[in-house]
Amino acid sequence: MITCVADVLAPEVGTAAVRVLRAAGCEVTCNLDQTCCGQPAWNAGFAEDAARVARTTLAALEADLDAGAEAVVVPAGSCATMVRVFWPELFEVVGDHDAAARARRVGERTRELSELLDARAGALPPLRLDRPVRVALHASCHMLRELRVAEPPGRLAASVEGCEVLDWDGADRCCGFGGTFSVKLPEASVAMADEKLRALADGAPEADVLVGCDTSCLVHLAARAEATGRPLAVRHLAEVLADALPDEEERGS
Repeated sequence: MITCVADVLAPEVGTAAVRVLRAAGCEVTCNLDQTCCGQPAWNAGFAEDAARVARTTLAALEADLDAGAEAVVVPAGSCATMVRVFWPELFEVVGDHDAAARARRVGERTRELSELLDARAGALPPLRLDRPVRVALHASCHMLRELRVAEPPGRLAASVEGCEVLDWDGADRCCGFGGTFSVKLPEASVAMADEKLRALADGAPEADVLVGCDTSCLVHLAARAEATGRPLAVRHLAEVLADALPDEEERGS
């Protein structure tokens, strides 16, 4: 599942995710009939609109599962949460019980990217960066509090030779984005992002890059860092892992 934010703002994240999945021995398909998971409308209270959008993506993901896919992989904790946790509720709320049952089936097969890669870590080739990089990890809220995926991103980053994962107290603080939250309550959203960035500056000032698993969080934090005069390098975990893959010639030798 591509996700809207990655498709529009960071298509390189999707490319990196595919590269790493293939390196882990996965055969990757991507049904381009998918659109949005419906989360923005759902969070804003427009259940019917959210369901109308989500039905299209449900059908696309379902078609790939029916064609033999074993899992739906999502490079974003928030979208994975919408599919796995909230789709059944959404469709029940609008009275579409058939779609709710179908959503439960898809949700049971849905995995956030780092969650699946961590389970298949032994299938990955040795990962090595060309130069040492000090990484501060951002733990996104949906992954921690809904999916309960806490350890996989850190384990995967630490498995990369040349990647030093730094400890800092603000790693699990909300960045303040929260989808429509940042639109409805921009002052609170900005304050939360700035607080997290201050914690990063105090706790891991030597970090070269902030790494996370949700592009929306990273975009929000990068924008606030720039606005406050402290530009910050951010990368999705998939990009870090893809950069650490051996090149094709080395892998084939």
